[in-house]
Amino acid sequence: MNIGTMNKGPVNIDPALKALAAALHGEGPAVELSVRTDGGLVVGHVDTPGCDDAVAVVRTSGSTGVPKATILTVEALAASSMATALALKGEGQWLLALPVQYVAGVQVLVRSLFAGTRPWVMDMSGGFTPEAFTAAARELTDKIRFTSLVPTQLQRLLDAPSPETLAALRRFNGILLGGAPAPAGLLDAAHDAGLRVYTTYGSAETCGGCVYDGLPLEGVEVRVAEDGRILLGGDTVAAGYLDAPEEASDTFFEEDGVRWYRTSDLGTLDADGRLTVLGRADDVIITGGVKVSAAHVQAELEKSDGVLAAFVTGVPSAEWGQAVAAYVALSGAADVQGAASPGGEHAVVLEQEWHRTLGLIAPKTVLADSALPMLPNGKPDRLAMTRRLNALHQGK
Repeated sequence: MNIGTMNKGPVNIDPALKALAAALHGEGPAVELSVRTDGGLVVGHVDTPGCDDAVAVVRTSGSTGVPKATILTVEALAASSMATALALKGEGQWLLALPVQYVAGVQVLVRSLFAGTRPWVMDMSGGFTPEAFTAAARELTDKIRFTSLVPTQLQRLLDAPSPETLAALRRFNGILLGGAPAPAGLLDAAHDAGLRVYTTYGSAETCGGCVYDGLPLEGVEVRVAEDGRILLGGDTVAAGYLDAPEEASDTFFEEDGVRWYRTSDLGTLDADGRLTVLGRADDVIITGGVKVSAAHVQAELEKSDGVLAAFVTGVPSAEWGQAVAAYVALSGAADVQGAASPGGEHAVVLEQEWHRTLGLIAPKTVLADSALPMLPNGKPDRLAMTRRLNALHQGK
């Protein structure tokens, strides 16, 4: 695992690479990475009682609750790295464009260690911009190159891209896209632009993405339980949670020698074993006695012209028990505080359209903005949006 001598880039990640390499070799304790408010990288060491082969402790995103500290082992990370290389048809150099404290960022470093290449760290001191991404991509020297992005980032890159940005994107042998569902329109745009995009599904509990374009990686098993929940099994499954063993007992289990992780997502498998993720199990909204899929409503809203992204949830309602509420990102929308239908005339027209097309399951409260609030790892901040929608609906 040669970490190389290439220019370090805007952030010195040598301490993280060296600590992870030592842990992978069994010569150091497990590593937890974090970032200070000034952007500096902090490399922490963590005791993992009962798990001697732990390499990294990664916090879940916390998008729906308190983050959990997930323990990733040598075996799990090695299995994930090998399976990723097989799916991408090679190892190469990675561009790090995601926060290093989350599993997608940690995996860029780990895959680089296994490949013997140095990742280049994108300068995000000014936020994620196409210009900064393009500048970082130009610094890559390997002929085989990869990166991991979330849909919001790819959307920004493909929104009126410059020729330089398009050229940089087309140079990647693979762009992993995960962290949130990718709108069909975004995937079509990426395909039309000639990009090699792989949609990924997974979590910190599975060393990141372990299902690419609906199909499990080598050594990964996928099942759907009777209650519709997706089960992920195989060598990439984490050892458990460091600080919540009681939750781990309900989440991880072994069966016939295979370790499984019980997700909070609902899904289906087709005859070819391709997985379709339908949404979170807790995304079912019961409004007026009718069960509504938040993911279905979200997908319908995102089909409307001018809707960049949407988040749908249920909010307490005196009349309905729960009411369907939506936070939508509209092109050209300005920040508006407290209005019943923020976002101006466009939002009002869209609400009328949705009531015609969706009927009873149309959102009863809509908050429009220029973008969805995001967590540092690029996932939608579900808790923040739910709080704002609750305040806007006022329990009616």
